[in-house]
Amino acid sequence: MSSLQLALRAAFENREALLAELHGQGTDCYRLFHGSQEGAPGLTADRYGPLLLVQSFHQSLHRDALLQLHEQLCTSLGEPLSLVYNDRSQSNSRIDRDDLVYRADAAALGDQIGREWDLNYRIRARHSGQDPLLFLDLRDVRGWIKRNSTGKSVLNLFAYTCGVGLCAAAGGAREVCNLDFAESNLAVGRENAALNPDLPPMQYVQSDYFPAIRQLAGLPIPQRRGRALPDYPPLAAKQFDLVLLDPPAWSKSAFGTVDLLRDYQSLLKPALLATGEGGTLVCCNNLAKVDLEDWREQVLRCAIKTGRPVRDFQALSPGLDFPSVDGRPPLKVLMLQL
Repeated sequence: MSSLQLALRAAFENREALLAELHGQGTDCYRLFHGSQEGAPGLTADRYGPLLLVQSFHQSLHRDALLQLHEQLCTSLGEPLSLVYNDRSQSNSRIDRDDLVYRADAAALGDQIGREWDLNYRIRARHSGQDPLLFLDLRDVRGWIKRNSTGKSVLNLFAYTCGVGLCAAAGGAREVCNLDFAESNLAVGRENAALNPDLPPMQYVQSDYFPAIRQLAGLPIPQRRGRALPDYPPLAAKQFDLVLLDPPAWSKSAFGTVDLLRDYQSLLKPALLATGEGGTLVCCNNLAKVDLEDWREQVLRCAIKTGRPVRDFQALSPGLDFPSVDGRPPLKVLMLQL
């Protein structure tokens, strides 16, 4: 048995209890192999409903190893999952190679449905983004939102495909607002809502983060001398009971720069002000080089300076399918009680 096969077997054995729990919760989307922590850096294997998505980031996976991996994981699960392999170690990484072993069938590359927390999600195994439209490491945050949103107004910032909003609606929120810059992301969010027709309707706001959150927080939008700002939707100042702040690692627009390493405060301050008294702000930082303790102290200091001191806080780690040998996973989450 190869070293990869041994690592896959150990990883599955470590997950057996978790997978039984997830299946009981109505979840069939999870990580089966987290190579950086389980013996094969740069290799991941994820289940998304009927699909097995294998991705290599450092070097291509040999055809025989790919076939063995697919067979071994399907046998362990007892389910015949369709294979999609994205070799992201090369340019044009989301295209099929010449060898037929690497070529996903058309059905696997079409729109699929995955389930998490007993909700349906649109899945696309290969597209222009970085994942199949659902970030698996945020699963426990979405579950927490679902359990803690009853009767609340919820603001989902950097909403992506609105998974958090979907969980809030399923959890009984009285109002859900999803805000994202990309209409393509919100379009998938609307698809997700349509896949769960029994849920109440949600709001979708397409806007750059900075003008939207500053308006909600009652703050002015800075003007740049000699430069006209792009149009943005007008929003009234408003506070929410539950706010999720899950920004990308870095992005830049005419209104400001998202930089989780150097300037988390510019994102955090208006989000604090848009969270109502007694409310909860769930903030995330997915940059591996940021230390949890340092970031937590930065967040707490910013809250005090903003005039919204934190009454209590809780850290939430990713699920056990995202193991971390040193206990310092890239995704860091703080629930702030204001």
